[in-house]
Amino acid sequence: MYPGIRRLQKARLRFLVLALPPRRPGPIPTSLQLPPQDHLPRRDVLGQWGKKAAEATKKAEDLAGNMWQHLKTGPSLADAAVGRIAQSTKVLAEGGYEKVFRQSFETIPDEKLLKYYACYLSTSAGPVMGVLYYSTAKLAFCSDSPLSYKLGEETQWSYYKEVILLHQLKAVNPSKSKLNPAEKYIQIISVDNHEFWFMGFVNYDSAVKNIQGALEAHH
Repeated sequence: MYPGIRRLQKARLRFLVLALPPRRPGPIPTSLQLPPQDHLPRRDVLGQWGKKAAEATKKAEDLAGNMWQHLKTGPSLADAAVGRIAQSTKVLAEGGYEKVFRQSFETIPDEKLLKYYACYLSTSAGPVMGVLYYSTAKLAFCSDSPLSYKLGEETQWSYYKEVILLHQLKAVNPSKSKLNPAEKYIQIISVDNHEFWFMGFVNYDSAVKNIQGALEAHH
């Protein structure tokens, strides 16, 4: 190719490059555009969300702490853990807490189980692990497993049970240990001045609320 022709082609290419208008940026894709100011999350919404998250975290921490305290209340941590698993397995096998409650205690026709709480009952022989049932008619405690006792020279085995009718409730007093606030108790006093001390609740706050509510409803 002749040099003159080569120079002419270069000149035409330079002219085309210079003649093209500069490219303007296109519109921002919708997915990348910022939302209008009034659609942004407001501070009060974030505050409410943060409060709910903090409350959920606190409840989870309390539940974990209560479970740990529940297992520590018994004489043996390992035995308490095994006992709690065995009780859960038994309840599942027998069809739920409602059936276990009715098999363990006499009930009236319209009586309904409202709540149940894994806990310990303080006795002269030490804390007894079991379940405190709250129904429309009574509070009833039953140990998770049979306890041994002497009858003459023979050793007998029986579940440890206590029953307090709701209309016989006199006082419900929640309390904590001054030395260890994680140790929480509920003192229940009947109208004939019998005292029952429950401890090691897995759901302590719920137990206090509902048992105190039962006292208020019947007085």
